[in-house]
Amino acid sequence: MAIFIVEKVIDGIRLVDLRGRITLGPETEALRNKLKELLTAGHKHILLNLGEVTYLDSVGLSSLVSGYTSARNMGGDLKLLHLPRGVAQLLQITRLSTVFEIYEDLSAAVNSFKTEVV
Repeated sequence: MAIFIVEKVIDGIRLVDLRGRITLGPETEALRNKLKELLTAGHKHILLNLGEVTYLDSVGLSSLVSGYTSARNMGGDLKLLHLPRGVAQLLQITRLSTVFEIYEDLSAAVNSFKTEVV
């Protein structure tokens, strides 16, 4: 199954809805390209909605880490929303749950960026 990526803007924050599998190949390439496109365009506050992601492999995980690192290096941030159980477990096992800010509520996630923009 291919990955579907839909970008939305909520209060100036780029919300990227992801659906499908994020695995080695065109899926991770599409995700990396979307994140690079957003950051290059100057959108430094990105929220990834993973609620409809059915599977995330190690390459998909490295794409999230790469996006996070790039955003932070540019003075921005990348946060995660609605983690499916398997993705949440993977982040726990790898201890990346201590790196990413993870939210279950869209409003709380969007508001978390507002406290940074001072």
